[in-house]
Amino acid sequence: MPDGQPVVFVVDDDPSVRDGLDSLFRSVGYAVATFGSVQAFSLHRRPDRPSCLVLDVRMPGPSGMDFQAELAGMGDPIPIVFLTGHGDVPMAVRAMKSGAVEFLLKPFREQDLLDAVRAAIERDRARRSEEAALTELRARFTSLSAREKEIMAFVVVGRLNKQIAGELQLSEVTVKVHRGQVMRKMGAATLAELISFASKLAR
Repeated sequence: MPDGQPVVFVVDDDPSVRDGLDSLFRSVGYAVATFGSVQAFSLHRRPDRPSCLVLDVRMPGPSGMDFQAELAGMGDPIPIVFLTGHGDVPMAVRAMKSGAVEFLLKPFREQDLLDAVRAAIERDRARRSEEAALTELRARFTSLSAREKEIMAFVVVGRLNKQIAGELQLSEVTVKVHRGQVMRKMGAATLAELISFASKLAR
């Protein structure tokens, strides 16, 4: 698989369905990996790139719905597009409430499936981008000294330099210097941005 190429994982116990979906997804530029069961998929080491799971609902062994719950329990965020020939409205509602991107009945329009997969890939790409940004933000925060972290905590709740100086028994000039260092190290151009960063770090 070329580096960075989005991957569509297909789990369906019907070989003809797997082959058809493999051809369909490759025709629009996705890398594809197919599996006949959720157990086989679980043993596969997934590449670190945007991806989604196209999952049949009814299969021997754990069902697609059961596997969705298992992935959620493990904190696995891979977006899921369900396919089924035996679906009903309550099943579809349950799948969507549990975070599925789409629930398609067989036979489905190829374009509907491609649209669902595109949305799932974009969801995963956005999640990865957010996680990378948060990792960088945490690294910036770690670079702050203990005093800078202390002052940042006061700044983001609206304390003025004079108030912080009194609280920490420092001069206002010293507080101002530390505050400037906090803004620089955190990469915050404004107080509002610093407050936003602090909110993200607290989640």
